[in-house]
Amino acid sequence: MRITWITGDASSPSIVEYGTSPGMYTSSSHGEWTSYKYLLYSSGKINHVVIGPLRSNTVYFYRCGGQGPEFQLKTPPSQFPIAFAIVGDLGQTGWTQSTLEHINQCKYDVHLLPGDLSYADYQQHLWDSFGALVQPLASTRPWMVTEGNHEKERILFFKSGFQAYNARWKMPYEESGSTSNLYYSFEVAGVHIIMLGSYTDYDDNSDQYAWLKDDLTRVDRERTPWLIVLSHVPWYNSNSAHQGEGKSMMAAMESLLYAAGVDIFIAGHVHAYERTTRVHNGGFDPCGLMHITIGDGGNREGLAQRFYNPKPEWSVFREASFGHGELKIVNSTHAFWSWHRNDDDESVKSDEVWINSLASIGCAR
Repeated sequence: MRITWITGDASSPSIVEYGTSPGMYTSSSHGEWTSYKYLLYSSGKINHVVIGPLRSNTVYFYRCGGQGPEFQLKTPPSQFPIAFAIVGDLGQTGWTQSTLEHINQCKYDVHLLPGDLSYADYQQHLWDSFGALVQPLASTRPWMVTEGNHEKERILFFKSGFQAYNARWKMPYEESGSTSNLYYSFEVAGVHIIMLGSYTDYDDNSDQYAWLKDDLTRVDRERTPWLIVLSHVPWYNSNSAHQGEGKSMMAAMESLLYAAGVDIFIAGHVHAYERTTRVHNGGFDPCGLMHITIGDGGNREGLAQRFYNPKPEWSVFREASFGHGELKIVNSTHAFWSWHRNDDDESVKSDEVWINSLASIGCAR
């Protein structure tokens, strides 16, 4: 597990002490640190420390920098069942807070976020306030994220983009053979998860494409019978918002994911919820991917209210409401997906479906 924290004390060491009992730290790990400047803003000392090896499904108590408050985290299980909380396009609004409270009430092991985190949009202090907002959850469970358009923060001829995101949210890209923090993969329990980058090159001559092709060949469906992909921009979208923005990436990569037998593709970007049937090449396919758009975390831009009518045949359920998703993978063959709407600040289960893994029905190759 990688622990990341930011401090204003430049002399504070990059160390995490940890153990399985409160206040009793039987192990410690040292790590690295970085910082960055963005126009007139200077970040604090951003520490990244990897702790472990850790026992699965175990609560650990830890503190950062040799002092300060004690936190606790629970490691994910090493086998089924496993539960994921999933939401994109979070931001920092009252609806965001409501979404986080609902996620905190559900029993989950890992949080997956398909892009658009803080909505800082060049205002770097908003990265700090976002960290404070999500700390109560992100300090207790692994948060695995990929980038969205609001993480770019590119200034032509001056800033290349993703500076704050890459400095603050370091993902295990090197461990998965990637050369960029914008795309990577990891495995947990019996699930192989690929986080793709919508905002770095993805055509068939790109580094990301070559990495994806190689990563897919190394998937062992005996060890990880479930294969899930996240990216920010949806490929199947019946909302007028961001219509067609995923077409070029889909043209480049859909056949790769289909051939590998990817079970579920999860995206954000569109501020609404939508779930498709299994689909490939624009139509129903029993061996195709189920696509889920869940860019409805609570961002300041509001909801995407305009869906196209009539509804495409591949679209099963769609609604413009804030909320979050829960994916409970029960075993190697079955998973339960549910979407929970934020309705009058209550979490209301509004869409649900049982999913068969493609490996269990002979589709995975």
